[in-house]
Amino acid sequence: MGAVSGTNGAIKGDGGATRGGVNLLGLRSHNTALVLDLLRTAGEEGISRLELAERTGLTPQAVSKITARLREQGLATEAGRRASTGGKPRTVLRLVPDAGHAVGVHLDRDELRAVLVDLTGAVVGQRRAPLDLGAGAEAVLDAVERAIRPLTAAVPAGSVLGVGVALPGPLDHARGVLHRVT
Repeated sequence: MGAVSGTNGAIKGDGGATRGGVNLLGLRSHNTALVLDLLRTAGEEGISRLELAERTGLTPQAVSKITARLREQGLATEAGRRASTGGKPRTVLRLVPDAGHAVGVHLDRDELRAVLVDLTGAVVGQRRAPLDLGAGAEAVLDAVERAIRPLTAAVPAGSVLGVGVALPGPLDHARGVLHRVT
């Protein structure tokens, strides 16, 4: 593969010739995910922009732009200041736990498990329910909806950022079909 150029986002091969453009939206999403993950793992004590830059390999300017967007969206906030080895104290940032939530659903042959987590990954609520995975898609979707509705009702409307679903068995990615569910 090649390195991503810092000036125009093009990929350069071994000879330095440009092979094609990089999806800049994808790159922005990737870099934001790196910063969000470090903010999540830093916890309540937070992490400075300089530390984020050092750990991600991003420039301080890129980290500043990303963290400014996260603050504008209400996902991150200042968590105080930390003494530095020289110069002015570093501003520390942390995630705002209630700013976003995610739902995880695990479907087994005979049981459904659902979990709601906040932005830091802390479990806010969870439910279990019996399930007949062989009952057909509509019945399974109805069971999922019944399980997650009380979980999502407990958080502000619009704060659920996504839902992840895990299923047993091999998946035909081209057709979106699960095979040999047992």
